[in-house]
Amino acid sequence: MDLELAEILYSTDRESAFEQLRTGPRVRPARYLDGTPMHLVTGYEEIGTVLTDPRFTIDPRKQTRLDVESATGLPPDVQRYLVGTLATSDPPDHTRLRRLVSRAFTPRRVNALRPRVQHITDGLLDRLAAGDAEVDLIEEFTHPLSLQVICELLGVPTEDHKQWEAWAKGIATPQRALVVDSARGLIRYIDDLIGAKRARAGDDLLSALIAARDDGSGRLTDEELVALALSILLAGHETTSRLISEGMHVLLRRPERAASLRADPPRIAATVEEFLRYCGPVDVGMMRYTLEAVELGGVVLPAGEPVQVVYGAANRDTARFERPDTPDLNRGDNPHLAFGHGMHHCLGAALARAEASIAFESLLHRFPRMELVAPDEAPRWLPGIGRALESLRVRPTGSA
Repeated sequence: MDLELAEILYSTDRESAFEQLRTGPRVRPARYLDGTPMHLVTGYEEIGTVLTDPRFTIDPRKQTRLDVESATGLPPDVQRYLVGTLATSDPPDHTRLRRLVSRAFTPRRVNALRPRVQHITDGLLDRLAAGDAEVDLIEEFTHPLSLQVICELLGVPTEDHKQWEAWAKGIATPQRALVVDSARGLIRYIDDLIGAKRARAGDDLLSALIAARDDGSGRLTDEELVALALSILLAGHETTSRLISEGMHVLLRRPERAASLRADPPRIAATVEEFLRYCGPVDVGMMRYTLEAVELGGVVLPAGEPVQVVYGAANRDTARFERPDTPDLNRGDNPHLAFGHGMHHCLGAALARAEASIAFESLLHRFPRMELVAPDEAPRWLPGIGRALESLRVRPTGSA
């Protein structure tokens, strides 16, 4: 019987649902959220093939099996900014877009942002220290941190950060009307911001994207700029917040882990990689489609077949990782798929790693007695394509 993707993503017991995927066939028939037949790919090696084999496309316009627009339920004026962008294009469009974005999204820019990330982190931790004895670390720290960093990166004025935070929360809800209203607000704002930065450029990513020129291919169009800015927010806000909150949950469930890491800060970089593998925020990747019949994992996929890669299963594949269900903060060989693989490897990976490392080191140093309010309770996960805690209630300064 085909698995229903909705039952997996909206299960109240997310760990058991993904365990079912990991122990079953590595390529199996399933049904998309709208009931369209498709295949799930859960094996590490098989996912590597999907992400690199040219017989698979990420462009939904090259297939007719799945009606992406109807499946999402988003109106055309919002959908056009989410389809046909860098994340859903093949060469040569993808090559042109990625080259332009890469010229603006440089390691130098990420490194230059680190002091601002630290400053934002310190300010939020000051508020935690002066606030209530019990707080939701997601609401008070990880969400505002990741949102403010994205705003800093794009050059959104400080006075508009609160409005962006409201839109970002709205676009992440299951309420379709709120998603559409929030997306439209962001699209209008970004379009206006592009106009302002054309008149007066700043030292920010959006200004650099406006100025970026690819020899012989011109510049990014305004629609591409809006779509890229929107995708940077969507890809970098919730995901980084989840990575930090879920990593802290792992550490605080076993206080000896937090103490060990606090005593040896250089290990934080490797710890971030393990959190990306063990509890990475993106369980399910972008849909791919076969351009011709392909045999994968002993299954023949017909041409035009929608294929969903499941990173949350592959990153705990026993054929690739030893003791995959145990977080090993000293794990050395760790080629996880949290940022994807191949030509669509996440451009913001360096920024996410920097942000998470700064957050973990600062939290561990500033609040050595931080503890979970209910350490014995099982985590409660929000439904959806990403692994997201419902809340993370902590006592920043420990028990009285």
